[in-house]
Amino acid sequence: MEGTRETLSEARGPYDTDVIEQIETVSETIDDTRWTANGISSLADAVDTFGTVLQEEVGATLEIEDTVSEELIAGLESAIEAVTDAELDPDDDADAVKTLLDAAEALATAAEDAEDWSDLETNEQLRAEGFYDVLGHYKDFPPEWAALKRHEREDNPEMVLLALDALGSEFMERHCLETFSRMGKRAATDDVIEELLARAQKRDESAIEALGKMRATEAIDPLVEFVDEDSNPQLQKVTFRSLGEIGASEAVGPLAQKLVVDNQHVRPIAARALGMIGDTRAIAPLAETLAGDDSQDVRSATAWALRQIGTREALEAAAEHIDAEAFAVRHEARLAADALDLAQSA
Repeated sequence: MEGTRETLSEARGPYDTDVIEQIETVSETIDDTRWTANGISSLADAVDTFGTVLQEEVGATLEIEDTVSEELIAGLESAIEAVTDAELDPDDDADAVKTLLDAAEALATAAEDAEDWSDLETNEQLRAEGFYDVLGHYKDFPPEWAALKRHEREDNPEMVLLALDALGSEFMERHCLETFSRMGKRAATDDVIEELLARAQKRDESAIEALGKMRATEAIDPLVEFVDEDSNPQLQKVTFRSLGEIGASEAVGPLAQKLVVDNQHVRPIAARALGMIGDTRAIAPLAETLAGDDSQDVRSATAWALRQIGTREALEAAAEHIDAEAFAVRHEARLAADALDLAQSA
């Protein structure tokens, strides 16, 4: 008996729920896909055609104000509400349900056929987004590089990000990241920072450097995690500089601990980062390193850092070494002593 009821139920279809499911599928496709201008235009035409059928069958009108994905999705959501409110019976309204289902399936086919971003070649993608529009008659080779330099001058970080996403060559990737570094805070949009953070978390040193130049505070937490990467000194040095440029007070403790690591090329970078941050908690460890480190590079870096912090205590700690043997240390100590004299005479 149960099997008979299921057979009869299947034979009654289609149902309004079939129409609704098809519309929902199209809505999800529109939302999940990056469309070209041609693609979104053809989709808008298809939704308009479906709206005509909807109006004829249930008396509902789709009001779509603009040809963008969000508006098309909103229109389809209103279509779902209209079909639901109509309470179409699979027997009494069989013809209407069938017509709506055919129209919804035609809409789904149109969505499958509409041009999306992945259908284009890379240069077509860039051209469609206007990446090359900044180029005049004369340009460097390759044109992507020429356009990149123009977008840097014209403060178009989103176009640089577009190139970074679209162009697969290491050459262009490197130049895109270097462009972000040169642009600094001018490039610090939410989208750019999100992309660079994703790369930084994979230990991309160019992305880490760019985040520092942007003073991106969003990068502090992930970068602090790299401070203890003693097996990768190059990553440490890039990370220290970026934390310093950002002014990450959260990194003072971890960076201060790196003033005593064995690698004498890492210690001065840690010292300079502490100087750029300017937190007075760094004075004591910097002064201790200045007094006791064997490396002239490290000592001059710590003296510089103390001078950057610039409080009386920091300047006095640096000025104590005005008779140091190393010229670079003496020079920084002299500048600190001059700063103290200036402060006293003011």
